Amino acid sequence: MVVHTTDNSTVQKCHQHGLSSNKSSLWMHFQFQTHFIPNTTESLTSGGLKMRTPVDQYVVSRPLYTEDSFTENHEKVERKHKTTLDHVKQYFTCDSKRVKNAALSLVPIVGWMKMYRVKEWLLGDIVSGVSTGLVAILQGLAYSLLASLPAWYGLYAAFFPVIIYFFLGTSRHISVGAFPVLSLMVGAVVTRMVPDGGPTVNITGLEGLSIDDQRAMVSASLTFLIGIFQLGMGLLQVGFVVIYLSDTLVSGFTTAAAVHILISQLKFIFGLSVPGFSGPLAIIYILESIFTQITSTNIHDLVTAIVVMVVVFAVKEINERFKSKLPVPIPIEVIMTIIACGVSYAFNFKDNHGVDVVGLIPDSFETPVAPNIEVFKETAVDAFPMAIVGFAISFAVAKVYAVKHDYVIDGNQELIAFGVSNIFGGAFKSLASSTALSRSAVQESTGGKTQIAGILSAIIVLIVTLAIGFLLEPLPKSVLGAVVIVNLKGMLMQMREVPYLWKKDRLDCIIWIVTFLASIFLGLDLGLAVGLGVELLAVVFRTQFPRCSVLANISGTDIYRDRKDYINIYEPEGVKIFRIPAPIFFANIDFFRGKLLDAVGFNPLRILRKRNKALRKIRKLIKKGELSVTIKGLQVTGSYPIEESEDETNTEELDQPVDFSDLPVQVNWRAELPANISVPPVDIHSLVLDFSAVSFIDISALKGLKTALKEFIRIDVEIYIVACDPYIIEKLKSCSFFDHEIKTSIFFVTLHDAMLHILERHPPLSVSEKVYNNYPDKMPNSSSNLRSREKIGKEPETKF
Repeated sequence: MVVHTTDNSTVQKCHQHGLSSNKSSLWMHFQFQTHFIPNTTESLTSGGLKMRTPVDQYVVSRPLYTEDSFTENHEKVERKHKTTLDHVKQYFTCDSKRVKNAALSLVPIVGWMKMYRVKEWLLGDIVSGVSTGLVAILQGLAYSLLASLPAWYGLYAAFFPVIIYFFLGTSRHISVGAFPVLSLMVGAVVTRMVPDGGPTVNITGLEGLSIDDQRAMVSASLTFLIGIFQLGMGLLQVGFVVIYLSDTLVSGFTTAAAVHILISQLKFIFGLSVPGFSGPLAIIYILESIFTQITSTNIHDLVTAIVVMVVVFAVKEINERFKSKLPVPIPIEVIMTIIACGVSYAFNFKDNHGVDVVGLIPDSFETPVAPNIEVFKETAVDAFPMAIVGFAISFAVAKVYAVKHDYVIDGNQELIAFGVSNIFGGAFKSLASSTALSRSAVQESTGGKTQIAGILSAIIVLIVTLAIGFLLEPLPKSVLGAVVIVNLKGMLMQMREVPYLWKKDRLDCIIWIVTFLASIFLGLDLGLAVGLGVELLAVVFRTQFPRCSVLANISGTDIYRDRKDYINIYEPEGVKIFRIPAPIFFANIDFFRGKLLDAVGFNPLRILRKRNKALRKIRKLIKKGELSVTIKGLQVTGSYPIEESEDETNTEELDQPVDFSDLPVQVNWRAELPANISVPPVDIHSLVLDFSAVSFIDISALKGLKTALKEFIRIDVEIYIVACDPYIIEKLKSCSFFDHEIKTSIFFVTLHDAMLHILERHPPLSVSEKVYNNYPDKMPNSSSNLRSREKIGKEPETKF
């Protein structure tokens, strides 16, 4: 029976219970303090002996287990593991239940409409839909400017994609439509292919169109292609792709995008004519163009923008501070837009003061068009990261509200929903759609419960587009730019994460900074690629260079921790416990071997070669008669042998196990050897490898591990591997890891099992034994540094 406790009067209680105490006090401390629990009561029940212990302790009664003995004593369930063919068959198997589930998953509206609570939810959805629709109109107009498109195309993004998402989306709270980061990325492609000045990219189908129509066609085709990528990923069930975009990377990327958006809106704030730039260092060129024209600032645009920004910012702060008391947030953007339209119309800002206004808004939707295949070819490389970014942002926002309101969203279905939304919207020249946290916050905070609010917001957009859009024609673009800049506050405030990251995780901080700077100076597409590359390198770095540690026992427990972190620890003499805290694979096996050698303090291969060289020299001296076997061991005869250079020609023999078969004696490597023969000492007899954090081992690492273990075994260091995953052991067996040197018996179920086994085989030495071990010439009846093979038997054992 194994009983664990933290009692400090162990030895006395061992005597009371008749336990032997002839070991050293250190051995008794470890052996019995972790095997005896005081103050327990035993009662005989119908089920046998029952141990009653305090709630802050636990009792374990079991044998000491190796992996082999555990397998023998505990029968495993026979499970048939599915092959790849089995998974393929299951995937393509079709029955009525699976068809029903597939249909429900593809059209999630069926699921939540059945549970819709009309009396409780409808009013909230109506209020939310109206509020979100008004915000979506304003943001649609503003974000179209980011994409270098006429303003009304942003209204299309607030209508067509919303209708599709209503039927196919799984989130009940996000507001679908234009997203500033995505709009800016679209705008970079649009201005590259259809620049303000200079020739347009030679594409069939764009001839004879105005610059606005050309840009609308490029944007629509790009949106269509983004939808194809998203739909394809959804059908292939690769929604997990967003897990490779960490929160740190997304934060750095969106903050850089906010800076891009801010700078792109300066031309509207100052009323300047700045050509569109794209590609690396575009932000520098835009700033250069703005500052060279700064003296031409339109003062009416500037003053209008400043007033709108100050008022909108102040009211938004009031909304945030008093959100618990306000029934709905004050729609200050809408109010300021109405006021700005009225003032601009009354004073004729466009004609009298040269203010750039939204202008004509068509009172009907444009006819659907087929996408341009040549645009597909030119923008395929740009469309894929946009598809990822658009989905990643929307999924992150959706996940926030799903957790808050306790329902499940499906990543793959979200990809399908946004894919179809963008395909449908692209056919109607809509801007690429995603979602925005600010607009989704309005939809949720105003009482929205389902996508009924979303469809009502689309109806509001429809009414404005077809009926009262003309009222927005005198709206100054500087007002839209001001609204965009104010709404960037949340993204820009993410810069506050940098000091926190630097203190808590510098590698994450580096990812943030590199992603931010790369996105600023190289552009959002290349910046995202650079950030993702740095993030993957960080993962490789963490796994390739993890923090290895040497463990020690926390006295009085079966717990083992890094010996550098605790004071009251116990380290059995001659035992080294090395923890490997990561998977072992081709890239880090050499690192682990190096750390292992640092932990033990010697190179086993060097020791082995030195021992084999020593044996080679002893054989040579015996053959020459310069060493003779006496009762006291090997003695030098004649003149003192002259030191000779070692033969290095056959290094393969030096790497083989030590062989005493042709010697009449066995060497005690810890004692002083004759004839100036020296071998580095080995101060451990057991090496324990903690595999509890090793999740897999690849073939390359397996070979390196086997070589490393054999090097230790050949210098008489016992190897133990503990807490290894059973599936890793099965892989080792299938890969012929075990042989006559490395056996399955080295695997133990827990670290404590292995330590108890080691201490049973190698009890701690008494003080007198330590003295004799350090000074073997003073040991009674044994002053020899070599021992007769006749006394030892067939299996030579190194004397410790």
